[in-house]
Amino acid sequence: MIIVAGSMTIPGDGMANLMPVALATMTATRKEAGCILYSFAVDVADPTLLRIYEEWESREALEAHFKQPHMTPWRAKLDDVGATDRAVFSFEAGARRPV
Repeated sequence: MIIVAGSMTIPGDGMANLMPVALATMTATRKEAGCILYSFAVDVADPTLLRIYEEWESREALEAHFKQPHMTPWRAKLDDVGATDRAVFSFEAGARRPV
């Protein structure tokens, strides 16, 4: 399994402008082959911080995700709202166990 986790800063009132496109992106992505989980969340302590968390069946599924048509408006909207401090990383996970 591939896990993607990270964050980015969305300054000013950008978060409200980003939410409709974020929802559309999440909805489309969750239908993709190989997507286990795909989520955005606003940090409770910092309303300008967008948290990202994803789980994918394989690296190939994640790479295919980047090429999907719904990613184009997502990337454009991130530019439009002035997203900064993007720190998003992928991890290869081993066994999954409840904590």
